[in-house]
Parts: sequence; structure tokens; C-alpha cells
Amino acid sequence: MSALSLRALTLAYGRKAAPAVRDLDLEVPGGQLVSLLGPSGCGKTTTMRAVAGLLAPSAGRIVLGGADITAMPAHRRDIGLVFQSYALFPHLTAFENVAFGLRLRKVGEAELTRRSQEALASVNLAEFAQRLPAQLSGGQQQRVALARAMVIRPRLLLLDEPLSNLDAALRLEMRAEVRRLQRASGTTMLYVTHDQDEALALSDRIVVMRAGRIEQDAAPAALYERPATPFVAAFMGYENLFEWRGGALHGARGALPFALPGDPAAPALTHLGWRPALVPVLGPDAAAAGGALAGRVQARSYLGDAVQYLVDTALGPVKGSAGPETAWQEGDAVAVRLDPARAAWIRGSGSSETAGGPA
Repeated sequence: MSALSLRALTLAYGRKAAPAVRDLDLEVPGGQLVSLLGPSGCGKTTTMRAVAGLLAPSAGRIVLGGADITAMPAHRRDIGLVFQSYALFPHLTAFENVAFGLRLRKVGEAELTRRSQEALASVNLAEFAQRLPAQLSGGQQQRVALARAMVIRPRLLLLDEPLSNLDAALRLEMRAEVRRLQRASGTTMLYVTHDQDEALALSDRIVVMRAGRIEQDAAPAALYERPATPFVAAFMGYENLFEWRGGALHGARGALPFALPGDPAAPALTHLGWRPALVPVLGPDAAAAGGALAGRVQARSYLGDAVQYLVDTALGPVKGSAGPETAWQEGDAVAVRLDPARAAWIRGSGSSETAGGPA
């Protein structure tokens, strides 16, 4: 059974404004972490604000635990919130921040103390209970915010870009912490992020949004390996994205006859996409021998375990990778191999802005 159902939800900021979210249907199963993923302005935070009760829908319904909460005030929804900015009370200790929601619910002092201490221990902050937020690191403050949201045992926990203010190392640490807490508690979570890696690492399901609508709703592996539309493919890192039409790839500069195994026309194939790591950059002799596309290096980026090259070809710009020992420079002749077996075969429609070369 779904813990949360959004049914034909439409949301707008102002009566005359264009909808930020349009006819959105979404099911969040109980005990799962579902991420809303997409670029700025796609409607993911707007959707979360409506679920929290901070924005009234223009149309549609919000159902939580089988009850229609569309018109219910925010404070009665039994929903926890974790914000990007932590939103801790600066004059309260970590313990008092965590206990705040329990005090509002008039929980007895003994149980309040026990549950607050358990919540701090669950995020490995028991020894910091009497510290003020200013005496805690960014990661520790975010842990307090998580403990505060979870201690009330909400039916649903909403997290809005909660790790975006942390440095790279802390983001990785807190990503693991959020997932551990979710699995240990079984709390249903709706998580907003624009970070693909974060969504892939955390989620049971990922919902990719674009212009107020859902582009794809899938498990992380399915989304990563089988993007449904050109937009999803580009957003998930298929930087070499080309239209497939008439037995050829069509790029920014021209078309390239391209043979595919099987019968690509049957399932209405529209695009082929490659991640840069799956496009080998080779010496110029590879093009002469066949099976590779000739080009010249436009730019190179040293990534430690590999070098990524932007190669100018007759098809258009192509991003590929080679070993860290390679030393091709701008202007050098090279070749790239576009292997259909390593491509995403995309059968969804999409605007031309997502096609025709690296996004």
C-alpha cells in the first residue's frame, strides 16, 4: 500500500501564474525512500511544499495513509521536515532542538528525555547533546536536524536538498547516514535533490521531473541503464546523445550511417546515447582501420584514473575517455569508437535541445 499518493496534483504560485506542477500522479510506497530528481525549476520542491501543507494545490488530491489531507493544516499532517538550511534554533542545545517537537506534542518528560537521547544516539551525537548549534560542524548540525525530524515518528519524512550545503566528503558521509537511518527506522521518505549520484545512492525509486511533469519513475538501476527519454538520458550523464533516423546518427554537424544489431526500427528507436566513460578515444590509425570515427582533440580534462577528451568529429563534438597515460593535446588527430552495444537505446520523444551532441 502506498503511504503517499498524489493524484492529478496541479500547483501554481498565484491564480494567474502558469502551473509549476501539472496533473502529477505519484505513489510513494510505505517504508521506501523515493527521490524527486531534476534541474532547478522542474517542480520538485513545489511538490514537496504541497505535501507538507505549505502550498495549497490548484487541483488534485494529496492522500497520506489512506486519508485525504489536501485541505488539512500543516501542523496536523504528522509529517517531518528536514531543510537545506538545517533550521535549528540557535539558542537551544542539540538535545532541546531534538526535543522541541515532542514538547509541542506534550509528551511526558521521562519519555521525551528517553526518545530525544535515543534519537541523538541514532545519529551518533549522544555526547554532543548539550552543545549549541554554533558549536557543531555542518555535518553534525544536519544530524541534529535529522534526529529532530525523526524523533516525532512521522508517517512521512520530507527532505529538501538536505546535503547541498555540505562539502564533498561530508555529503558522502551524510548520504550513507540518511540511508542507514531510513533502513533502520523504516520511515517513508520523500527526498528532493538535483544531484544524480545522491539520488542513485539513496533511493528505492527515483522520479525525474521536468517542467512540472514526471519524465520517468523507475528504480535507480533502470533509470541509469535505460533512460526513457532524451531529457532523462542527458540529465543522467549520457553526454553523447544523438538522434537516430533513417539508419544514421544525426549530430550537430551532420549525419553518420550507423549499423545496429537486430531490428532497431521496430520499437520506435529515436536516440542513442553514450556516457563519456564508455566511448574510448584511440589513436588516428583506428579510424583508418575502420570501426572508429576520426576527429581532433578540442579539449582534455585529467580526471586522475582517466583523461576525458572532447573530440571534434564529422558528426559533431563527442566526449570520450582514455587512460591517464595518454597525452594527446588540442589539435591532435585521434579517433573515437561509438559501440552500439554500450549505448542507451532511447525510444521516448523529446525536444531537440537534448539531442544533437553532448549535452
